[in-house]
Amino acid sequence: MTKITKAACIGGGVIGGAWAARFLLAGIDVNMFDPHPEAARIVGEVLANAARASKLLTMAPLPKKGTLTFRNSIHEAVEGAEWIQESVPERLDLKRNVITQIDAAAHPHALIGSSTSGLLPSDLQRDMAHPDRLFVAHPYNPVYLLPLVELVGGKQTTPETIARAMTAVEQIGMKGVVIQKEIEAFVGDRLLEALWREALWLIQDDICDTETLDNVMRYSFGMRWAQMGLFETYRIAGGEAGMRHFLAQFGPCLKWPWTKFTDVVDLTDELVEKIGAQSDAQAAGRSIRELERIRDENLVGIMQALKGGNGGAGWGAGKLLADFEARLWADAEKPEADLGKAQPLRIIDTRVNAAWVDYNGHMTEHRYLQVFGDTSDGLLRLIGVDLDYVKNGHSYYTVETHIRHLGEARLGEALYSTCQILSVDEKRLQIFSTIYNADTNVAIATAEQMMLHVDSKVGKSVPALPDVLERVTAIAEAHAGLARPDGVGRSVGQKR
Repeated sequence: MTKITKAACIGGGVIGGAWAARFLLAGIDVNMFDPHPEAARIVGEVLANAARASKLLTMAPLPKKGTLTFRNSIHEAVEGAEWIQESVPERLDLKRNVITQIDAAAHPHALIGSSTSGLLPSDLQRDMAHPDRLFVAHPYNPVYLLPLVELVGGKQTTPETIARAMTAVEQIGMKGVVIQKEIEAFVGDRLLEALWREALWLIQDDICDTETLDNVMRYSFGMRWAQMGLFETYRIAGGEAGMRHFLAQFGPCLKWPWTKFTDVVDLTDELVEKIGAQSDAQAAGRSIRELERIRDENLVGIMQALKGGNGGAGWGAGKLLADFEARLWADAEKPEADLGKAQPLRIIDTRVNAAWVDYNGHMTEHRYLQVFGDTSDGLLRLIGVDLDYVKNGHSYYTVETHIRHLGEARLGEALYSTCQILSVDEKRLQIFSTIYNADTNVAIATAEQMMLHVDSKVGKSVPALPDVLERVTAIAEAHAGLARPDGVGRSVGQKR
């Protein structure tokens, strides 16, 4: 399947708008249809949150953002779209009607996904002329950050359709999981419903309040689930004997009358008011939009942390992010430098996100090194040391770094970095990088680095390949007339 270049979102709101954001940030143009009079405002707020979150999530070069166009009808919206995502309210008659209109107007080979949380795809297919291309694509909120999408085919969905959908969601940085049999609520919502039912009983019976219950989750098993899920977590709990021992030891407990899974709590006005009042107190005056921003920042931090796990290979959603970034770098246009300009190269533009700050709200020490590392990586790509170059066994390794901290970077502040080449020969590359506050252009940190060109397959230094050496030498010659930056050659503790 070729890459998707145009998508359509039928139904805006939180889910439809977030689907649109996923497509747009992946460089895909989106047509949107939603008859709600405030659809543009609602979708616009979702897109603003998504754009903010994406800048915090990665410094990899995202493709040129797609264009969002609101259309006046379903027919206009689906024209030319290769993926059509339906996200209208969860009513079977409404969804059937909308999907039938989509089916009649869409290109014969277009994929049609439904964001339903529990309706069976076979039921949604009933009135379609081309039911083979309809499937459930059930995401999780916020769709623009959480990467999972459950793909569920109906009785008339072809295996080819599911295979095409798996490829397509990979393009937009999502993790597709195929649910083998269609059941109401699929897998994720089945698990959530069981937990939600038990949670409501705990509040009803005054065992705890909403804040206590949330604390139990987020300070314990919620953290485990974020990186290993349920079964792998319990495998560890079984000790060296693994899962079989865990099941033998704790399996009998399942017969104890602990839970109320089979009983449905009666949501009386009194219980609704109790939960509402406790939730209001827990929010402490924070608006829904403020809570969304806090949630997004925390999710970014979790995924960034998981990206560095497993010995740098990433874990769970972090590995997915690392793999997505690798594809972004591979697909990015090769950077070009104006060698006629004798000025440091501007390499990185970023913003201090929540995962980067300490208890004082300042950017932590190792994040400075991360930005400088990304800056040197950007220079290497500029001179031709890209993923293909590295895969072929050549690269530059940093052998010495000296960082000076001149100022402070705080949460949310925009930063940029520049790089100046101080010297180069066939094996060595000496650079000087500076991080600036983007609003004031004041330098807040500098780094002097020495890098050595190596053959990674044999583990020793070797001359850079001719094309790379030619490019880096040209930049070095352009930088030769620049003044040596303040701080070059300084030692730790040296007086100013």
